[in-house]
Amino acid sequence: VQLQASGGGLVQPGGSLRLSCVASGFTLDDYAIGWFRQAPGKEREAVSCAQSAYGVKDYADSVKGRFTISRDKAKNTVYLQMNSLNAADTAVYYCAAARTGPYTLVACKIDEYTYWGQGTQVTVSS
Repeated sequence: VQLQASGGGLVQPGGSLRLSCVASGFTLDDYAIGWFRQAPGKEREAVSCAQSAYGVKDYADSVKGRFTISRDKAKNTVYLQMNSLNAADTAVYYCAAARTGPYTLVACKIDEYTYWGQGTQVTVSS
């Protein structure tokens, strides 16, 4: 199981970025995929999770209405579209996977996710 995150960068406040998480060695059908982030001096936190089961998507309150998570089964990739970015969104973003099977839901919490990719830096600054 491997996860490759990409798409980070430097963006101005109000701008947008799309992060990608490419999965290899497993199929997304059996896994929930989550995006988490860690800002300097802060604990890692959940941003958004896309469940395999029932198309359920979870968002942290701080990103609701601005971020959208999506799954592309054909590309075995999960995306995080981030709009209206602000300085508080500056962090290293990680994608992670939790094996759930097609019908089980898991909480969008760090402890539920077993496999982690490397991070991608997102910096929001003018």
